[in-house]
Amino acid sequence: MTPGRRSSTFTRLLRHGFTDASAAERLLDSAELAAVRDDPFLLEALGATADPDLALHGLVRLLEAQPGHTARHELLDTLIAAKPLRDRLLGVLGASAALADHLARHPRDWEALVTYEPRDLHPGVAEFERGLAEATDPVSLRVAYRRCLLSIAARDVCGTTDVAETAAELADLATATLRAALALAETAAPEDAAVCRLAVIAMGKCGGHELNYVSDVDVIFVGETLGAPPGPSGTGGAADEQKAMRSATRLASHMMRICSETTVEGSIWPVDANLRPEGRNGPLVRTLSSHLAYYQRWAKTWEFQALLKARPVAGDLALGAQYIDALEPLVWKAAERENFVPDVQKMRRRVVENIPAAEIERELKLGPGGLRDVEFAVQLLQLVHGRADASLRSGTTLDALQALAAGGYVGRADALQLDDAYRFLRSMEHRIQLYRLRRTHLVPEGEADLRRLGRSLGLRTDPVTELLREWKRHSGVVRRLHEKLFYRPLLDAVAQLAPGESRLSAEAARERLEALGYTDPAAALRHLEALASGVTRKAAIQRTLLPVLLGWFADSADPDAGLLNFRKVSDALGKTPWYLRLLRDEGAAAENLARVLSAGRLAPDLLMRAPEAVALLGDSDGGGPGGGLEPRGRAHLEQEILAAVGRAENAEDGVRAARGVRRRELFRTAAADIVDSYGTETKPAEADQGALVDRVGAAVSDLTAATLAGTLRAVVRDGWGNTLPTRFAMIGMGRFGGHELGYGSDADVVFVHEPQEGVDEREAADAANKVVAEMRRLLQVPSADPPLLIDADLRPEGKSGPLVRTLKSYEAYYRRWSLVWESQALLRAEPVAGDEELGRRFVELIDPLRYPAEGLGDEAVREIRRLKARMESERLPRGADPKLHTKLGPGGLSDVEWTVQLLQLRHGWAEPGLRTTRTREALAAACAAGLLGAEEAGTLDEAWVLATRVRNAVMLVRGRGGDTFPSESRELAAVGRYLGYGDGHAGDMLDAYRRTARRARAVVEELFYGA
Repeated sequence: MTPGRRSSTFTRLLRHGFTDASAAERLLDSAELAAVRDDPFLLEALGATADPDLALHGLVRLLEAQPGHTARHELLDTLIAAKPLRDRLLGVLGASAALADHLARHPRDWEALVTYEPRDLHPGVAEFERGLAEATDPVSLRVAYRRCLLSIAARDVCGTTDVAETAAELADLATATLRAALALAETAAPEDAAVCRLAVIAMGKCGGHELNYVSDVDVIFVGETLGAPPGPSGTGGAADEQKAMRSATRLASHMMRICSETTVEGSIWPVDANLRPEGRNGPLVRTLSSHLAYYQRWAKTWEFQALLKARPVAGDLALGAQYIDALEPLVWKAAERENFVPDVQKMRRRVVENIPAAEIERELKLGPGGLRDVEFAVQLLQLVHGRADASLRSGTTLDALQALAAGGYVGRADALQLDDAYRFLRSMEHRIQLYRLRRTHLVPEGEADLRRLGRSLGLRTDPVTELLREWKRHSGVVRRLHEKLFYRPLLDAVAQLAPGESRLSAEAARERLEALGYTDPAAALRHLEALASGVTRKAAIQRTLLPVLLGWFADSADPDAGLLNFRKVSDALGKTPWYLRLLRDEGAAAENLARVLSAGRLAPDLLMRAPEAVALLGDSDGGGPGGGLEPRGRAHLEQEILAAVGRAENAEDGVRAARGVRRRELFRTAAADIVDSYGTETKPAEADQGALVDRVGAAVSDLTAATLAGTLRAVVRDGWGNTLPTRFAMIGMGRFGGHELGYGSDADVVFVHEPQEGVDEREAADAANKVVAEMRRLLQVPSADPPLLIDADLRPEGKSGPLVRTLKSYEAYYRRWSLVWESQALLRAEPVAGDEELGRRFVELIDPLRYPAEGLGDEAVREIRRLKARMESERLPRGADPKLHTKLGPGGLSDVEWTVQLLQLRHGWAEPGLRTTRTREALAAACAAGLLGAEEAGTLDEAWVLATRVRNAVMLVRGRGGDTFPSESRELAAVGRYLGYGDGHAGDMLDAYRRTARRARAVVEELFYGA
């Protein structure tokens, strides 16, 4: 093979998804595949599998195992000519090493995949019984079982059947296998079969028609004397009954061994009879009357729950049907038992508590947000409501969920999300088990295993990342909805109904609230009573809303605060007709409100000052004026504020109106940020952290600029009419000029003016200073609206210099006295309010300073580095942990911004893209210009975004600004929740911050300090 050809083939293999292209080349060059190595259909089909390397290896093994040259050619010819076979066979080989082993041992079994008739697409028990018919012993039964399993797996991996259909086929194959095993047992002991009737009742997933690839098959056995009707035996029949039970027990035991024992062909699956009365301690086979007596007197709640899935599958089906008919009434009375709901809850908690700590995050079935959560929630609702509604009595989880939604017992949106999540999680479980045909519910940790698993589910762009993201998303949906359904107060009330009593007991309610995460359940109960008691329309709607809201509050770091805040808002707005209608009828509004009220102090504080702003939480086309959480642009805001100022009688009223708009829009921005960060049941959390930061920065900066413009208009009109004696402009500096303001940021500005023609300079200066003083005063007057502080300390000469200068004064100062730090500060300068033409001329004046021709000199660079080093040593607060200080700590905002600004000062004259006031834009432009690598730029950007997000989170949670993480545990958890970390993962959040900042600092050392 020429080097060029090898390179071409090697590249093609990588492009088709092979991870070990060298090994794949060698296999394609083997004698078995020489004739078809360049066939494009073969390579394309291999590339479409979950694991092309595994599929190719399995194919070579299968070809090597063929009994002769003719058989090998027959397989290859059929493989190339028949696309259905190609897709099925290679699909199985790429997904299951265990079935590849089976094919290597039984090389003619590939022929089971050739047939592609409509009747083969969805086989049932009868078809599988035909497939097992030739089995004469346990070994041949295993071979026939694997051959049938091969066809199920082929339909599954090719998408011919969905996960529910696959699970049903596996249950039907299990039914056929149990029948075949029982027939073998009866053939081996005809004398036992002659004296007894034996019914095999499938339980669990087999009974529910939703079996896994590898699972225990749960069964219960019912026996009777042959020829005797079920029921109490007379004295004459007692001996016959004992003999029949011994015979039935031998048959049942032999049937179990046939399926469970390991032979040269392995085992099929364990048959587990431990769900029978008394478990391992009880007799393996009982009569129907014995079963009935046990369930009437001794059975526990979980045993009735297990009977939801009972289904006769083998043996005497008439006896099996009698068993179901006899026990079904008892199942639907289970919800009337004392402590029914707590029993079910306790059992679910016990399952979770028994999971090893090291495995709980990988546990697909039993862990929080796993498959069992869906099954428990559905079964609980079935037991509660199935007493009166027979349509709910299905043993199949997804069918029961659909029936619950159709009956109104579960919201349709909730049911759709649970259905989607359950299907995804079951698909993961199927593909994990299919690989080795081993019973496991743990998500693998290895990169190769995760890649194969992701590709098997159709995730091909970045299989591992996409798989983990989808898994966490679906798991989060299950966890949230499971709690919402599981703890719904109505469930306890309905389940424990007694004559004349339909109210949840206080103790049960407290237990439920504690389970939801409320630290003060007594106070929570008082709030609930105040909200939901009475016969008013308001109370009736609150009773409908609260079960849902409580679950959303429970999903936050502070459920107690969420409920308290909801009570405050409802007390303020409860008599307003649109308020409860908004929460009841607009799907997004109630959840958005719950998120906002439980996420921290800032947003609820803003809302309490004017509760009617809750209307913003509705859909964008409803909820009153300005409905929706989409941020409004600068022009829209300025138009509204200037109109309000124009209607005001004086400056105080005008600025009060402007501050009212600002408060409302701050709430809109904060609410949108919280909702986007938390995600909702219909919209996942925003994955792009940078986009969240940019939206907040732009919204708050635009709002601040519009507020200043309105305040300026109010002050000028009140003092001078329509014309000020001097042209006046405000220049945004720092984060304001960079469109990067946070919730608690001051407005950093400098003021520039220019006397109107014919106006004395002193008069002009006095007017300008009066304008500034009055603006600052009015924006800080104590009121229900948050103050806006104007900070002019970045002006020439700082606090020692005049507050307002003319353009000529700025020009003279910068020409004679400007220092390098002032040039750096001017990088963020941008006109924000006032005379636009004067602002433009100011920018023209400072451009040569901030983008100096030929860049900064070496001495200026050294001076900037000295300034930065001095700031690091002097300005960090005493006692603060530098590694967690988002502004001044290593890898924090200051590090990133000074590094970017040094690049702007040195190269802005030559690179137009660097001439921006925005940090992230300048960083991207520097990367595009080749001034730093993409990896370095990504590291700095990630650190800057994370530090900004932390500062925003601290302000949202505490209601006051801060540059470090909170020390109080609940506040720290709330910051973590905002950043996407679940309960108990605050340590992971801090570790991630330190790690991100440490990487950024390494880049800063190299780029800024030249280390």
